[in-house]
Parts: sequence; structure tokens; C-alpha cells
Amino acid sequence: MLETLFWISATAILYTYLGYPIAVWLLGNARKLRIQKTSITPSVSIVIACHNEARNIDARIRNIMACDYPAERVEIIVVSDGSTDRTVEIAQRHASGRVKVVSYYHRQGKASALNIGVAHTTGEITLFADARQSFDSNVIKEIVANFGDSSVGAVSGELLLEGSRGASVGEGVGLYWRYEKWIRKSESRAGSVIGATGAIFAIRKELWRPLPEATILDDVYTPMRIALSGKLVVFEERAIARDKTPESSAKEFKRKVRTLTGNYQLCQLMPRLLLPTSLLVLKFYSHKLMRLLAPIFFLLLLAASVMLVSRPEVQIIYQAALVSQVTFYAGVLVAALFLKRNRRVPLLSFAYVFSLMNAAALVGLFYFVIGKRNVWAREH
Repeated sequence: MLETLFWISATAILYTYLGYPIAVWLLGNARKLRIQKTSITPSVSIVIACHNEARNIDARIRNIMACDYPAERVEIIVVSDGSTDRTVEIAQRHASGRVKVVSYYHRQGKASALNIGVAHTTGEITLFADARQSFDSNVIKEIVANFGDSSVGAVSGELLLEGSRGASVGEGVGLYWRYEKWIRKSESRAGSVIGATGAIFAIRKELWRPLPEATILDDVYTPMRIALSGKLVVFEERAIARDKTPESSAKEFKRKVRTLTGNYQLCQLMPRLLLPTSLLVLKFYSHKLMRLLAPIFFLLLLAASVMLVSRPEVQIIYQAALVSQVTFYAGVLVAALFLKRNRRVPLLSFAYVFSLMNAAALVGLFYFVIGKRNVWAREH
């Protein structure tokens, strides 16, 4: 029984973080789905849902207006979700035929803000952006070129994380994010990417459906719904949004709890995702659901290893497994001590962030069970 538990747990962990990424990479290289990109200029509506972004909103609007795309084909919809600072006042300085500002007093959450924002759009393409990041000048052009292929329903750009001064977990987060983007690129080549980058993704306006109330992961729910309808969701690595790496472990942990709580919620909103009956759903199952289960398998693996090693006659493989786990967790503790002193060792930082994300999955499960959904928070 203990041996079975050990091997099931070990296999699940290896499949989640190594087996699936390699499998989808091989599949992507074998299929090499090619999108027929075309130089087109459809009208584009950019929706920015924000709360208390006074220090970012001016630069954000200017950044979008400076993009290399016909100005008359772009409109910006800024939705202030109950902001209590000067967000609306600053955004209103740009109000014109190109910039619309929508505001209301009582905070309703990001899903409601996006629903309201899209209701005010007139463009053929709806592009979703956040207030904090900046776009490279070619972003709109590169994203819309994919819509020249009629099979494409949504396009995700690439979020590039750049180190910020004094960032304590930035290096580890950067390594993990590069690993995640490698998987997304492979998924895109093999069909549709699972979800999108919330800071930069676009859809055909006619494919939009209002988000259910209190939806946490709009950037996964909407692309998955579009993919399940038969349209492709692709990853465009030439369309880059830039952001800073997180400044503290606490902020990164909070962000991951939000994301992982949202993954649990997705299973409730879209029950068909629980059964891997197609390649698309199998990707979701492997990429998202197995990540939620991973921390449980890590705990079971550790418990099984301890009990197996306590037996009189123990196989060396179980001893090696326990030593490896103890070494790993010791490294995580050392990384935590280093980070407190603003010292960083790349491999240890990665281990620390990896453990942080698995801990966040457990907290996300707790939040989902108790019904906590209001986890949209500013991440500065």
C-alpha cells in the first residue's frame, strides 16, 4: 500500500512538471500548426479594467496611444471599478473620441468591470490590458495579424518580466515564468494554448460572452470557452507587454493564491473540463488541474517516503527519495533566509518560488471551499 502511494505520487508529480511539458513540446514540433498571419487593420477596442491606478493610468494610456497602428482604428475604454484615488480624474484628461472613461462608485470586481467595458466597445477586435504594464509599439499590429486567419478566435501576447531594484523573489519568478511560457508556446503549436496572459490578450468581438459574476480568471475562462467552441487560441510571442518582477514573497504569494483559486472556480463554471475527453481538455487537465493536485501529491510522497524508510528492510530507492526531498526542503528554507537578507542564488530562488506556488494552491483550495471569491487585488 505504501509503495503504491509512493509511486502514484511520484508519477503524478513527474507527469505534471516534466512529462506533460515534454509531451506537448514533442506534439507541437510534430504538428507545427501554422497561422496564416495577414497585414490587416481592423478596428480595435482596448479595455483596461482598473481600481486605484492613479500612479499608472496616465502612462498606460499614453503608451497605448503611441503604438504603431492607425490611430483612427483604436479606441481605449478605461473602466474604473470603484476607485477612491485620482484614477478617474487623470484618465478623464485623455477623454476624447479615442478614449472613453467609465466609472462607478461601488466596487463590483474585475469580471463586472470587464463586462461593462466590453459593452462600450465598438471595435471588431477587443484587446484586454491591465493598467500597470506597458506594450511594445508593435503589439496591436502583431496581435491583429493573427486574426487574418479565420480559424483564430483569440490571441495571447507575451508578458516579459523585468527585474526591479530590490526584488526579493524576482529571479525565481522569472525562471518559473520562462518555463511556463515554454509550455504555452508548445501548446499553441499543438493547437490552442490553455488560457491567455491577462495583461495582453485579444478576441474577436463577436465571440465575447459576458463573464459570470465574480469570475476570477477571465483570461482563462474566455479563451477556453472560445477554444471549446472550435476556434483556435494562439500565442503570439512578438506581441510583448512588459512588467516588473514582484517585489516581495507576500505579493507573489497573494497573486498565485488568486490564480489558483480561479482554477478551482473554473472547474465549477465549466464542469466539462473535469473529464479529459478531447486534446484541448486533456491539455487543461494536465496544465491546470494537475498543478492544483501537485501539493497534495508532494505531501503524500513525503509521508510515504518517511514510513517506507522506517521499515527494517528498505530499498535504496526510497532512502534516496527521502534524502532528495529533505535536501530540497532544506534548500527552500535556506533560500528564504537568503531572500530576507536580499541575497539571491538562482537555483535556490527557483526552489523557493516553486514551493511558494504549491503552498498557494493549498490556500486557493481553502478559499474555494469557504466561498471566497473577492481576490482581485492590486499587485504593486
